[in-house]
Amino acid sequence: MNHRGIEFTVAKTATPGIWQWQFRIGEQVKTGKTETKIDLLAIRRVQLRIDRELKRSAGRREPAG
Repeated sequence: MNHRGIEFTVAKTATPGIWQWQFRIGEQVKTGKTETKIDLLAIRRVQLRIDRELKRSAGRREPAG
């Protein structure tokens, strides 16, 4: 899947209601798990995480002053 130009994956785990996700921004790979029974909610949570990481990385690139 793709969100704001960032490729990401969300997959069910062997444990019901647990989803594993992964995405890469530049050289940094982020992985994690989320708990929900609703697949679209798991996807939305990853999209929100991507938004936070993009905002954080944009803040680092701006020059101080």
